[in-house]
Amino acid sequence: MLTRPDLTEAAAPEPAVSLPEIHRSVRIPNAGGWLRRLLAFVGPGYLVAVGYMDPGNWATALAGGSAFGYTLLSVALVSSLMAMLLQALCARIGIVTGRDLAQLCRDRFPRPVNLGLWALAEIAICATDLAELIGTAIALQLLFGIPLLAGVVLTALDALLILWLQNRGVRWLEALVAGLIFMVFGCFAVQLAWANPDWAAVLNGYIPAASILTDQDQLYIAIGILGATVMPHNLYLHTAVVQSRAYGAGTAAKREAIRFASVDSTVALCLALLINSAILITAAAVFHAGGRTEVAEIQDAHALLAPMVGTAAAATLFAVALLLCGINATVTATMAGQVVMEGFLGLRLPPVVRRLVTRLVAIVPAVVVTALYGTSGTAQLLILSQVVLCLQLPFAVVPLMLFASDRRRLGAFTAPRWQLVAGWATTAVVVALNLKLLWDVLTG
Repeated sequence: MLTRPDLTEAAAPEPAVSLPEIHRSVRIPNAGGWLRRLLAFVGPGYLVAVGYMDPGNWATALAGGSAFGYTLLSVALVSSLMAMLLQALCARIGIVTGRDLAQLCRDRFPRPVNLGLWALAEIAICATDLAELIGTAIALQLLFGIPLLAGVVLTALDALLILWLQNRGVRWLEALVAGLIFMVFGCFAVQLAWANPDWAAVLNGYIPAASILTDQDQLYIAIGILGATVMPHNLYLHTAVVQSRAYGAGTAAKREAIRFASVDSTVALCLALLINSAILITAAAVFHAGGRTEVAEIQDAHALLAPMVGTAAAATLFAVALLLCGINATVTATMAGQVVMEGFLGLRLPPVVRRLVTRLVAIVPAVVVTALYGTSGTAQLLILSQVVLCLQLPFAVVPLMLFASDRRRLGAFTAPRWQLVAGWATTAVVVALNLKLLWDVLTG
């Protein structure tokens, strides 16, 4: 007797997919060599890399370079290596399970725990968006003289840009983000040429120095660099965007997808490392060498660059790079907000509603504080946003490592032992340093 497979399949509906508007929308070519297939996977890593060069990273890099020269370049290198490992694990679990990190938490944890993780993740994403929003507003003020309050309001327009690009396809969004990253890199390449750093000292700066542990001031800024590196929203976002590729269901196809996705994120994070290094090197070559070891604020760096480098274009390029980073970071933070809400709650809102809700939650406190206190208030708001991220980070990294270690769910695709050992060690270091940074901020 013949059966009706369509009715049988309807009785067992497929689980909701992550980011449905882009899910498996990028075809992986069967013909051609490995390079052509690798290029099909290039893109998600750049969406993730944006979070590693946001205004929070700028502040720590400026402070470290101006105060201690090239010494803390080794901290930037180590923190980037840790981030590469965690993002590779994100790609692995997203590809193998077909679920993002938020969905996996909903599948595994009791409802009260799941709701608690969702609330913390939403607060962290709003805090992230808040920091990028303020950074973008500062850039608009530096470049065009737009008042901070008006600049904060103008940043809401990038939600419309995201909607338009996603309707065009995820490759358009990835192309915009990657293009802006390369433009930022170009801005700082010119800055480095003008700053004329001591390249022998730069290379030596990538070798860890004992003074980082013995000097309390160096240790504090080093903790800031490490603590601001791994953003919670990046972990949720990466497990979702890797599923935009239409890789096969077989073992060989998934192994290839894991390998290529890891290459993509690692290369993109190498570029982020170069940009963060360039910020620190510029601060060291211009401010530290010039005796201005106290420069830590973005506005101060912008004001001093032109007279100390000798060309007004240096300050302009600095502000342009900040604006590009701010736009990029708000794009990915908004996408991460969609992943978190849909993944933890299974609640699907129209894209325009999701974008506006995320942006309004971040804009309201920024507008209020900017209107009441001006520049000094926004600086305090930036500090508060980083404290919130420190609080939330353990609640994203620990679940990631639990799922990466889950042999029952991953089976043959469980991460190699060396990755698990390094991943748990990285988790312990990141969490401990973030908690230390949080304690220092709360105790003054």
